[in-house]
Amino acid sequence: MSFSTPLKKILNSKLIGLSAAIMAASLNVQAMDQKAFEKAMGEIPKKGASEKLKALQDIRYRWIMESYPENATYRGYPGGEKDWTDQSNKGIERRKGQTRELLAASRHIDEDKLPENEQLDYQLLYQDLLLQVKGYQFPEHLLPVNHMSGIQRNVPAVLSAMPKRTAADYEDILARLEKLPTLIDQTQILMEKGLKQKLTPPQITLRDIPGQIRALIPTDPKQSPLLKAFYEMPASIPAAQQTRLRNRAQNLYQKTLIPEWQRLAEYVERDYIPNANTETAFTKNDDGIRWYAYKVREQTTTEMSPEEIHRIGLEEVRRIRGEMDAIIKKTGFDGDFKAFTDFLRNDPQFYYDNKEDLLKNYRDIAKRIDGELPALFGTLPRLPYGVKAIPSYSEKSQTTAYYQPGSNEAGRAGVFFANTYDLKSRPTWEMEALTVHEAMPGHHLQIALAQEQSDIHPLRRNKFYTGFVEGWGLYSESLGYDLGLYTDPYNEFGALTYDMWRAVRLVVDTGMHQLGWSRDEAIEYFMNNSAKPEHDIVVEIDRYLVWPGQALAYKVGQLKIKEIRARAEEALGDNFNIREFHDALLGAGALPLNVLESRMNTWIESQGGEISKAQPVSDSGGQAALN
Repeated sequence: MSFSTPLKKILNSKLIGLSAAIMAASLNVQAMDQKAFEKAMGEIPKKGASEKLKALQDIRYRWIMESYPENATYRGYPGGEKDWTDQSNKGIERRKGQTRELLAASRHIDEDKLPENEQLDYQLLYQDLLLQVKGYQFPEHLLPVNHMSGIQRNVPAVLSAMPKRTAADYEDILARLEKLPTLIDQTQILMEKGLKQKLTPPQITLRDIPGQIRALIPTDPKQSPLLKAFYEMPASIPAAQQTRLRNRAQNLYQKTLIPEWQRLAEYVERDYIPNANTETAFTKNDDGIRWYAYKVREQTTTEMSPEEIHRIGLEEVRRIRGEMDAIIKKTGFDGDFKAFTDFLRNDPQFYYDNKEDLLKNYRDIAKRIDGELPALFGTLPRLPYGVKAIPSYSEKSQTTAYYQPGSNEAGRAGVFFANTYDLKSRPTWEMEALTVHEAMPGHHLQIALAQEQSDIHPLRRNKFYTGFVEGWGLYSESLGYDLGLYTDPYNEFGALTYDMWRAVRLVVDTGMHQLGWSRDEAIEYFMNNSAKPEHDIVVEIDRYLVWPGQALAYKVGQLKIKEIRARAEEALGDNFNIREFHDALLGAGALPLNVLESRMNTWIESQGGEISKAQPVSDSGGQAALN
């Protein structure tokens, strides 16, 4: 894989930054409205590049936490526990204007006057703001809901992540619940505006949304994920107080929340789905070709075109298919590739009969992995993680698994969520690769380590670049061999199936959105090159339709990390140390792939290796949410 166009300057360094505790103490926590924003911007020092940079980093981090209170909840940042993001037109335009002001202010920092150890901080801040402002030319806000994300998915997740230790915590939850009608109204208004502009997710992907909404409002409030916390209150809260809080929540639920959510479900059924866009290609939207190219750049943090990524995908599919055929021969199976994948999809030996056994095996795999990690990593995170089932209200249309980051500040562990819906689509041969990716040494190790980097600014510790984060998750799957996994040929085939899954993504995402493939053609291609169950494949294809470009980051990032490792092994020879390599790779938190490559080239040279001066470096930074 090749990348092009280096940044104007990328310097690698040991970074300095304010700790979260120092920064939180220095900020007056209040809503980042225009008045508060202007006051903070007016206090940026007039002299000194370093002072300006630190002040701008503080403002940017505070702005993110207070403009998006849901993020603050996940991070344990105080002050926004009662609020939701303002999705009114005024709120959206205010945030756009403030981001443009932050970008303008960053341009007044003289990068050349910054100490060498601060230039990476500046480069990341500047290019993140620049990319975000460039994205404002596209009406992304008019796509607020799809079956993978949106108010019906985000609200219960945020409520679940809120602290639940004291009566005051429950007062915060109640305050948020009381503000839900406003958020629902704002969301529906955005959907209506999008519908008028013929901008919606593809109609076929919307089928489960009414059910997802209604799953939040069962007749029995005890069964609602919105009120779950009020039936699991800690004994430290007096019984009389528990009753009072619970009664308030139930009254709000019956009188307000059920009617409001029901109204939204009816709108989706009556107006939104029947009139939604029947085209599946994102490029069919107004200015869709440029918009998709932007998304590809944002997610991969490269300048690669969709066509180039498509070609790489085809090459990877051919390579992995050859390795899969070799495994089939090793098993002694009498039949072709299709017959073998049908065997893996249908033979009862590869499936559990109950959900608890499935979760138990995931936990067993996770525990086995944990004991082998010191051989590959010199530094491991302190934050623990757990394994849970994906909530029932979202499991049907959710992917195989996902990871939810924890937070030391919030006192919350990370969670590897596994899908237990339709056990006949959850084969055992995929479990080892999936656990490595979502938990350790994949997402939990990388994200928790980044959060614990006390020598970099909180803005950097909590940064998410999909190409790096998901690239690391996919690269981690290849470490399963070093961790004592994939000893069974079926599990080894499962690992290859997961690698193939991400290679297929390059082909079908670009195929559907750039090259004119139909949804059915994408499903057929996936089925012909993978052993994944058909239900999973359909869910995956629909995911690519509503999150165009996001799935490209996994394989692009993995290939770049593998390329960097191969370069280090060649340059360092017998002096290559895998533990030191991994610590260096993860030691600065998530980075755009171009910055990662430059940083690791410098590390290789610091270890005595030589890097060709003609080595290409990729361009562009991006940001995305973890799925």
